[in-house]
Amino acid sequence: MQATINIETVLAAYVECALWSSSDQSDDQGGTPLDQLDAELAPETLEAMRADVVAFLADDSITAALEYWSTELGDAQIGHNFWLTRNGHGAGFWDRFSAGLGEVDGRTLTAAAKAYGDFNLYVGDDGLIYGT
Repeated sequence: MQATINIETVLAAYVECALWSSSDQSDDQGGTPLDQLDAELAPETLEAMRADVVAFLADDSITAALEYWSTELGDAQIGHNFWLTRNGHGAGFWDRFSAGLGEVDGRTLTAAAKAYGDFNLYVGDDGLIYGT
């Protein structure tokens, strides 16, 4: 990973996107988005999320693609797109092709993000947010 990508910025955007795109499943319509709840991430959930972000950024096979995205869109977009892509949401790294932001880099980052598989959030009985 190049020193120009700020891990904390990527992680903050990754967590923000995770909470925004996940809900508590409290009703038939999916419930309340987690970013609208007065709930915090369990420490182990945040640590797991940090570990995935750090590992993703440290992947030597995607360094050039990450640098391109960092320069063109900023570090927060790396975190945002990593969450969306790994979880198969309707947008992500691959979605930027039509915007002219690098089909090759988008495909490279999509493949790398997909390798992490889904990470689903839920609210535990203790009111903290956990991931599986």
